[in-house]
Amino acid sequence: MESYLVFKDLAIIVVFAKVFGILARKLKAPQVVGEIIAGLLIGPSVLGLVNQSTFLSQMAEIGVILLMFSAGLETNLHDLIKTGLKATLIACAGVFVPLVGGFFLYRGFYGPAGVGTQEFYSALFVGVILTATSVSITVQALREMGKLKGYVGTTILSAAIIDDIIGIIVLTVVMGLKDGGTDVGMVVGKTALFFVFSIGVGFIIYQIFKAMDARYPHTRRIPIMGLALCLAMSFVAEKYFGIADITGAYVAGIILCNVRDSEYIAEKMDINSYMLFGPIFFASIGLKTDISEVNMSIIWFSLAFVAVGLLCKIVGCGLMAKLCRFTWADSLKIGVGMMTRGEVALITSQKGLSVGLLSPVYFTAVILLIIFSSILTPIILKLLYSKTDTQEGPIPSKQAA
Repeated sequence: MESYLVFKDLAIIVVFAKVFGILARKLKAPQVVGEIIAGLLIGPSVLGLVNQSTFLSQMAEIGVILLMFSAGLETNLHDLIKTGLKATLIACAGVFVPLVGGFFLYRGFYGPAGVGTQEFYSALFVGVILTATSVSITVQALREMGKLKGYVGTTILSAAIIDDIIGIIVLTVVMGLKDGGTDVGMVVGKTALFFVFSIGVGFIIYQIFKAMDARYPHTRRIPIMGLALCLAMSFVAEKYFGIADITGAYVAGIILCNVRDSEYIAEKMDINSYMLFGPIFFASIGLKTDISEVNMSIIWFSLAFVAVGLLCKIVGCGLMAKLCRFTWADSLKIGVGMMTRGEVALITSQKGLSVGLLSPVYFTAVILLIIFSSILTPIILKLLYSKTDTQEGPIPSKQAA
């Protein structure tokens, strides 16, 4: 294929992704949903204007790396410490219950499978997809109601951050098991070694960036070096520890999240993602979604996937919140607030597709889950708050375990 044809593909992707992203936002849906639909429309399944290529796949991989780096940069370690053990327990339940629910959902539709088989890992991976949480919609709803800084709002935000960290670790372990057989000890050991390595090297890198930030504040060399760190950590994670590159990118963001200019770094990364790499990544999801193989079995599975995905977060996070001595009303708010899905679910699905754990036809189920959770969450939260419209107390300075 002539090299100049990629410019036509890029132009089509950028225009369609942006137009459909704007339309989705006007319809109160996440912008990424519009970008995915744009990819589906221009892809082989519908108009055939753009075909998936190695170049576009590599560009999409850069896009997902930048998204995870930005997610790490936006992590607030101080808030994580402030909300303490309660948010951690809620996050653990918010990972475990959907993981089990997704596993048995897949097994229920496609039958039992022996440990170590392809079907076993596919079932496990469906559960991994359901562990992801994206609270951007929840944040907006809580902000509009003036509840974002309350005890419940802060707990939801902190639990969602911890949820993503645990979810990425689970993803890393499952992908490692798929690649390396059933040697759980080796996979867990490699994952643990990577995080030990990240803590040691991360502390040194943090001190270097802190010194650079003090001497050259708010200069372009800071985000440039931050991007280099992101790419290097992604490479090291895959090459030397055999774990997902997105894990390395996320850890790179966490290393720099407390640097004074972390927001400046995130701002510069966001320009790259917003202009080019983000639209390419989300459009590539649509390009790879194969609707030609969608049948009634897939439709029923997708509907069950949405129902299980929503209920497992409400039940897992809600019940754990109750065990952590929240009221029933606040526990339900936390469960509902944690049920939204977004970019992380898509990123997880993409990684599963790349290693053969997921068929493209199942992207339909993931997209439906994102749409339904994004629409229902703010509506249900507003109803819950209208029924219990009381003033929330301040966040305790030290939460009891």
